[in-house]
Amino acid sequence: MSAFVNLMALAVPVFTLQVYDRVIGHAGISTLVGFIIGMIIVLIFDYVLRMSRSRIMQTVALRIDVLVGHKLMELPLQELEGKPASYWQALFRDVDTVRNTLSGASALLACDLPFFFLFFTLIAMIAPPLVPVLLVIMPLFMLIAWRSAAAMSEANQNERQTSQTRDALIGEMIQGRATVKALSLDRAMGPIWADKHAENIETSVKRGSKSDFFSSFSGSLTMMTTVLMTSAGAFLIIEGAITMGGLVATNMLSGRLIGPLNQLVGQWRTFNNFKQSVERLGEVFAMESERTESEIVLNRPTGEMFVENVTFSYAEDLPPVLESVSVKLPAGGVHALVGRNGSGKTTLMKIIQGLYHPQIGRVVMDGADIAQFSRPELSTWIGYVPQETVLFAGTIRDNIIHRRPEATDEEIIKAATAAGVHHFIIDLAEGYGTEIGEAGRRLSGGQRQRISIARALVGDPPVLLLDEPSASLDRQAEQALRKTLVEIGEQRSVIIVTHSPILLAACDDLIALDKGKVALAGPAREILPKLFGQQPRTAEPDAPPAPGNTKPEDLPVPQDAGSTSGRQPPPRPASGPAPVPPARPPAPAPAPAKPAAASPASPVPPARPAPRPPQAARPAPPTPTAAKP
Repeated sequence: MSAFVNLMALAVPVFTLQVYDRVIGHAGISTLVGFIIGMIIVLIFDYVLRMSRSRIMQTVALRIDVLVGHKLMELPLQELEGKPASYWQALFRDVDTVRNTLSGASALLACDLPFFFLFFTLIAMIAPPLVPVLLVIMPLFMLIAWRSAAAMSEANQNERQTSQTRDALIGEMIQGRATVKALSLDRAMGPIWADKHAENIETSVKRGSKSDFFSSFSGSLTMMTTVLMTSAGAFLIIEGAITMGGLVATNMLSGRLIGPLNQLVGQWRTFNNFKQSVERLGEVFAMESERTESEIVLNRPTGEMFVENVTFSYAEDLPPVLESVSVKLPAGGVHALVGRNGSGKTTLMKIIQGLYHPQIGRVVMDGADIAQFSRPELSTWIGYVPQETVLFAGTIRDNIIHRRPEATDEEIIKAATAAGVHHFIIDLAEGYGTEIGEAGRRLSGGQRQRISIARALVGDPPVLLLDEPSASLDRQAEQALRKTLVEIGEQRSVIIVTHSPILLAACDDLIALDKGKVALAGPAREILPKLFGQQPRTAEPDAPPAPGNTKPEDLPVPQDAGSTSGRQPPPRPASGPAPVPPARPPAPAPAPAKPAAASPASPVPPARPAPRPPQAARPAPPTPTAAKP
């Protein structure tokens, strides 16, 4: 199509040549009328061809947008998390660059450059004596284009790097704007942002100066070409070597010849950006996508999970985060993963979801390896509530159905009721149509958490994963969440990562991780006493722990379970005759001013009496009254 457009462009110089040489010299009015009618037809065709070409290029550019969006959606989570947020933000700018280049003047320039030789040949046919002038000018344009390519490539790369650094800082400041304001961090962050912004401005000015230099020099060279062509043509006309029409036509053709070269210098920055953007997009398209289709569609699983000898590392040169982990979780009930920070709990959760792929081992659901299932299937069977609740601007209903857009109103209400948030929603003036604002900022932390649980329950998945669901909840909300999880666990498997004794008391099974390995695993009634049941031997806190403050993350795995920690866990809190630890420890007994003489039957150290776990609680022998001051 570009070939036809450039052929149509020859009509104007040819028309001008014929008018000067034939019509004016011979007063051929009828010939002029015929030329005018022919030019009108040519211009109409030229307009149609140009519009069609632009429409095709815009369609191609928009198609690239769609392809990139689909590719990003299909990338594994490990790939997405392996690069900073600024990389993905820059990737969308790359998409804009490719789209604008393919639908703008740069693409048209690329289409017109191959016809450079056609126009040069026509000039040689119409006015051969003027060819030497072009042979002198054209190498200068090519030299400028070559020099600008090398200079602008480096300048564009430097500007992009400083822009990414500045944008990353801005993103962090916006995300933590409440903290920045509350702690007046702007006094420290302001100068940092100013330095990075100034660095970006400096590189941008340098790039702009180089671009302006080459563009201005190219523009001056274009005007010089016109002056030289006209001056040389005037001498040739005087000598009778060429005609007046030949000079005018040659000037017009030389404009078509020099114009693309001039634009090439000015558009070189665009071509460089386009080239770099295509290379980065090519890297993304080379990444392996997640499985999107399964060989066979299986029935809804019951929710039995088996983690079989899983070893996982984020990189080959890094130590494994999980090593030889084997865990079997029966269908139904509430199961907990506990351990210190960095023990691999969240990583194991992502492996169970199929978001991470272990280097060794596998995850089995109802006897089937989950690696054979597609991402949509796994997300249908496994609901997930992340540690940081993520909601999006829109209504409550929109956020609940994001996971399953085709969900019916009955399914939405069922999920909200199971999550314990339906009564709150219908109490609002707009109900499920209530706008929650950016990231759900109009809701409290507990309300956002419940809506996130409702979103995970849409579609009735047989497995529900929750990562630190009570991290931002108060005690009352935590008690309500415990009740909700117990009710949910009656119909599906619930797997939670938590340090909350309140939630742990509601669990059926418990897996304790330590340094990426399973330290303890089994029924909660057997594991919890091992975590909470040991007495402190070497030190005593200044004050008894506040109710509900004792957390398994602070408790080392017992020595018989393979723990290497030398710190002993605090005594198991008592809540009554129940064999599992309660949410609150008992009130401490008043300490005497002086320790009583140690009785042979006394089970506690003589330094100071300490509370004991319920299973070991026995009435101590009476001590002499003289122990009191």
